[in-house]
Amino acid sequence: MPTLSLFNIAAITITLAASFGYINHRWLRMPISIGLVIIALIASFIVMLVDVILPDLGIQNAVRLSLAQIDFHETLMKGMLSFLLFAGALHVDIEDLLHRKYAITLMATFGVLISTFLIGFAMFYLTGLIGLDIPLIYCLIFGSLIAPTDPVAVLGILKTVKVPRSLKAKIAGESLFNDGVGVVVFTILVAIATQSPSDDAIGTYEITRLFLLEAGGGAVLGLATGYIAYLALKSIDEYTIEVLITLALVMMSYSLAYALHFSGPIAVVIAGLLIGNRGMRFAMSESTRDHVNKFWTLLDEIMNAALFLIIGFEILAITETATNLAATLLMIPVVLIARFIAVGLPISLLSLKAKYTPGAVAVLTWGGLRGGISVALVLSLPNIPEKESLLAITYGVVIFSIIVQGLTVKKVVEHFVK
Repeated sequence: MPTLSLFNIAAITITLAASFGYINHRWLRMPISIGLVIIALIASFIVMLVDVILPDLGIQNAVRLSLAQIDFHETLMKGMLSFLLFAGALHVDIEDLLHRKYAITLMATFGVLISTFLIGFAMFYLTGLIGLDIPLIYCLIFGSLIAPTDPVAVLGILKTVKVPRSLKAKIAGESLFNDGVGVVVFTILVAIATQSPSDDAIGTYEITRLFLLEAGGGAVLGLATGYIAYLALKSIDEYTIEVLITLALVMMSYSLAYALHFSGPIAVVIAGLLIGNRGMRFAMSESTRDHVNKFWTLLDEIMNAALFLIIGFEILAITETATNLAATLLMIPVVLIARFIAVGLPISLLSLKAKYTPGAVAVLTWGGLRGGISVALVLSLPNIPEKESLLAITYGVVIFSIIVQGLTVKKVVEHFVK
């Protein structure tokens, strides 16, 4: 099969996203991210069925080879994610976040760590019972990549569900920051798993140092680049240049973060919050504000559509077995229970001093969707024997999260939030 150029891959992806988006809007009427995943899954199953009936055509293999040319980890983690996070942060009210800073901070840090270890140990024991022997360190790695909620999926659902402002701030704030923390934890655990026997053991001090360096460095970098962009925006009034400045801010912040081994996601979120609040109020005219908002909203929708389309088609790149399926069915409730505990503990502790929205824990648990970040992280693992199983389990949990949780979160909100 001839190698597709980057332009051809982009052309096919956008054409399919537009076509499937039209079908969804015209007939299915589901949230676009969920609709695209479902339609892509249906298309994938049709490809599989045709391949079974007419194996000589080799359609599934051809599609799988095409998907292999899209490095999902590189495309999302070092490309699309920076734009999607900035676009999400741009429309979040920082005052709402600051009023709920303790809840958001605890859920985005300790919540991720609690989930990581609960999921990791549960996976180690449960998968062992069905004959799937995955080392504990890789079970913990799975916990770290599936623990954080996906900001792209979460913010997309929040656009379609009416949630009380205080609860919406917690959900949005946590999703914007916990993926950055999750990526840092994932990076540290992978470093421990892949270190050679001759290397010095990574101890508590080194883990703490790496965590603070990545997370803290990302925050400081985001503030620095965001403030430079803010000063530039404030000094002129020309919307074309100002839109370009915001675009440069995202790309440069993310690139610098990777070069300096800081957290790129945290850097662009901090920069986005600064520009979306102080920058929008004090550095932009009404005309510029309108153009910046429209540009980032449109870019966000286009990238979202492409991302969820690719997620739907990724099933063709996965080798599913009965054992992997059984492990997936075991891990779905484990992930939800861990999520319930991880958000329930901080909210319960903080509710001793402050009043929280009734039903907050239930909505935060069910509304904590997983998405492309989890798939991208598992794909970035080295070629170990357990990778195929980890990929299949991750994909199963993500698909359940997007489709089942995504389609029912509105009913959960209506039932629990009075």
